Amino acid sequence: MSKHAAQRANPAYAEVLQKAVLAMPMARELGLQFRRVAPGEVDLFIPYRDAWSFRPGQLQATAIFAPAEFAAVAAASTLLPSGWINASIDCTLKIVGPADGEALLARGRVVDAGRLLSVCAADVFALREGKETLCATALATARNIEVKNQ
Repeated sequence: MSKHAAQRANPAYAEVLQKAVLAMPMARELGLQFRRVAPGEVDLFIPYRDAWSFRPGQLQATAIFAPAEFAAVAAASTLLPSGWINASIDCTLKIVGPADGEALLARGRVVDAGRLLSVCAADVFALREGKETLCATALATARNIEVKNQ
């Protein structure tokens, strides 16, 4: 995280972020839950659902991609000043193991926070009986947008 980004962060970032993300229909459909929010970092949780699996017990790639992208871009959002929002413009997911667990935990982080573009990343872990197993990693770019009063 750059010093510049930390200095411009909205003091109410956690509340603003959670309200905005959880208002999205996809976040609600996923059952997305914030587990941790800190400057430049976000942990998100989604429960396992059979409807998202390609075979019993293993989640399909789309179900892995969604929390990874949400976590990465949400982490970048924590560093935005008041009156700014962000949106994904690019995200790449690399699956490194099966997503076979009771839930997924996506840990997002900021790689570089710029004024207009932020590069962010997330690692996704399958959770089973309290054990975390890395199943994917993502690299994303978020476009930072100043919301102008109309």
